[in-house]
Amino acid sequence: RKNTKRVPSFRKLLRTSKIKLDNKLKNKQYKQQSAAKKYRKEQKKLREAVRDAISKKPFPLEECRKKQGESEKHEEEEEEDALPLDMMDEDDLKLMEDLALKASFLTRDLSSNEPVHIKKRKHESVIEKYEKVPRRMQTEPEKELIHLLPIKDKGGIIPQTMEKPGKTQILELVYNPLFCLSHLVLDFNEESLPVLTPEEMAAQRRQKLQERKMHIAALASAILSDPDNNIKKLKELRAMLMEQDPNVAVIVRKLVMVSLMEIFKDIAPSYKIRPLTEAEKATKVKKETQKLREFEEGLVSQYKFYLENLEQTIKDWKQRKLKKSNVISLKAYKGLAEIAVKCLCELLVALPHFNFHNNIIVLIVPLMNDASKMISELCCEAVKKLFKQDKLGYASLGVVKVISGLVKGRNYDVRPEVLKVFLHLRIKEVELQKDSEDIAPKKKFMTYKEKRKNLSRMQRKWKKAEEKLERELLEAEASESKEKKLKLHTETLNVVFVTYFRILKKAQKSPLLPAVLEGLAKFAHLINVEFFDDLLIVLHSLIASGGLSYRESLHCILSAFHILSGQGDVLNIDPMKFYTHLYKTLFSLHAGGTNDDVGIVLQCLDVMFAKRRKQVSQQRALAFLKRLSTLALHVLPNSSVGILATNRILMQMFPRMDLLLDNESQGSGVYLPELDEPEHCNAQNTALWELHFLQRHYHPTVQKFAAHLIAGAPTEGSAALSLDLSQRPATEHFEAYSMRGMTFNPPVASVTPRRKDTFSQMDSFIDEELNNQLQQHLSGTVVHKLLDFAKHLKESSLL
Repeated sequence: RKNTKRVPSFRKLLRTSKIKLDNKLKNKQYKQQSAAKKYRKEQKKLREAVRDAISKKPFPLEECRKKQGESEKHEEEEEEDALPLDMMDEDDLKLMEDLALKASFLTRDLSSNEPVHIKKRKHESVIEKYEKVPRRMQTEPEKELIHLLPIKDKGGIIPQTMEKPGKTQILELVYNPLFCLSHLVLDFNEESLPVLTPEEMAAQRRQKLQERKMHIAALASAILSDPDNNIKKLKELRAMLMEQDPNVAVIVRKLVMVSLMEIFKDIAPSYKIRPLTEAEKATKVKKETQKLREFEEGLVSQYKFYLENLEQTIKDWKQRKLKKSNVISLKAYKGLAEIAVKCLCELLVALPHFNFHNNIIVLIVPLMNDASKMISELCCEAVKKLFKQDKLGYASLGVVKVISGLVKGRNYDVRPEVLKVFLHLRIKEVELQKDSEDIAPKKKFMTYKEKRKNLSRMQRKWKKAEEKLERELLEAEASESKEKKLKLHTETLNVVFVTYFRILKKAQKSPLLPAVLEGLAKFAHLINVEFFDDLLIVLHSLIASGGLSYRESLHCILSAFHILSGQGDVLNIDPMKFYTHLYKTLFSLHAGGTNDDVGIVLQCLDVMFAKRRKQVSQQRALAFLKRLSTLALHVLPNSSVGILATNRILMQMFPRMDLLLDNESQGSGVYLPELDEPEHCNAQNTALWELHFLQRHYHPTVQKFAAHLIAGAPTEGSAALSLDLSQRPATEHFEAYSMRGMTFNPPVASVTPRRKDTFSQMDSFIDEELNNQLQQHLSGTVVHKLLDFAKHLKESSLL
């Protein structure tokens, strides 16, 4: 009869693996208990045998007589001390006499020293019983066998067993699993082990490390070459995460983490593996299908165990927790945790479609707010990459939800970088349309001439009906994918705006406010028009409260104008208060700490004037042009270039800006530079005398822009700017030029070596003086005078 018993599947073995381990542990405990019990019984029998031998040993006659005389004397003393018999009752006396007759002390032979109740024992001697027990020789220990899974062959089932390693073998296996079991025998009877020198220990460590590396490489190469057949080697490689040799444990664990991460990135399929239903398991399938199922189940299970190991490593490091059996120090755990975080970040970006991606998100997002700056930046960069490459929006929605919950759960006490990752979301109307067109499938149908030429009348009829059905299916699929994407993006934006509005309402003094305002400025065109009025009121109240820093107030202004330049064009709102606030605070910028804020000011000016040209009056444009020209004297060269580029746009965009290039006054009144209202400061009655100072600036680009503006900012002619300067926006000019590029290069051929040294000393002196002046926040005019003086000294022959 054919054996109908099925071989247990790999999935079943995975399910029962924990039960088997528990059973093995219990069996081991039972064996230890039984061995201890057996040892106690043998010791007890040995003690009984020794006691029995002593009891049967004959005593000399003199000793017996001495003992008998001593016993008689003792009896006489007891009789003297005893009570008279006439004082006892008859019943008590009779009872004592009966007991005396039965007493073994009176009836036994005094020459023998046997125990009192020797007759109650069995007649068999204890020594004989002990001798019958088979003795174990120390040279030949009893071998215990472990039953392994059998092998099925053509001839039948072949049972497999292996010898169970002893205590010494287990210790060696823990520290060196690469050796063969036949060589793992330690001799504990040796008096002392040889003492190794530091050089020998280092060589031994290098050898062990090289062996581990070769083993990791062999396993990884086997898995990558044939994943379907070698999926079980993943378990062997993952077991090396528990390396116990203290000399190489840290490096080996790091190598295994990175190797497994690369392996999973390579062999993971491009789809999510779902668990099989009971009906699918019961259905008979082909061998290829069954093999694919086993591969997928093994891959998912090993991937899950790997992620759990990474999570446990990070958790142990965060809790400063070490296990008793661990051989890694707490200091080395930080390096392991950093490698684990890097692996999780790589898997987050590389496998957004695969299983357990949401679990990785839940692990990574809290680490964005970690106290370690390196880990925080690593996780933030991974999330930014995920946002940039996520076209459909599933992964982005999951990350945004977890971040929103983290911000709310921590009571808005998180790093601003956590919210700044929202700026990298791919939610724009242009990209949305483009992505939906990319996703929509394109099908080429036969033309009428091709049908007429290649098909019969009946075939043309069937082809027409088939193409009609295919067109309907393609339209439904394209609309469905587009609607799905729009729905995901809408839900993502709702979560983002809910987070922003919570902070604006409940945590206005939070350090997250700049990130919120920057995010509102980016996504303002996607906000519902119904919220515009309330949002503008909130932004103005934040500015008017006076509790914001200068950078935060600039973000408020930028957000307000982004809102009004998008869907807000249909609203009849004049944001004069925002213009006034920016005009009033422009002189807060200087060449010191606020020079970085010039970039935000340039963005505000671009939105306020370039995109709202029709809503801006001439008086307002003249006032800003004059104040910006004055500001260009007080900032660093890159900021001056950006401001002058903005002035060029204003002069080309608004008519009659050349009024400020003439000395004659235009109209009544006097220019009031201290007035904070741009509409009423009479800017038309002044002149741009600052451009003549800027024409003598030490920076060549600033000189070019100043000369260009004095000529009226022409678009062609000798005074026109080159293409590389005229086609760049102001913000790019600000980013392109910096003080680090400002060095003087006199002609080398006409300078002697001594003068070269003098020039280098002068350069260092100028740089040092410039830094000191900038730190003291002196005006730009003083700095320019100092640099002009240095330039004059260099060009002179006095040096």
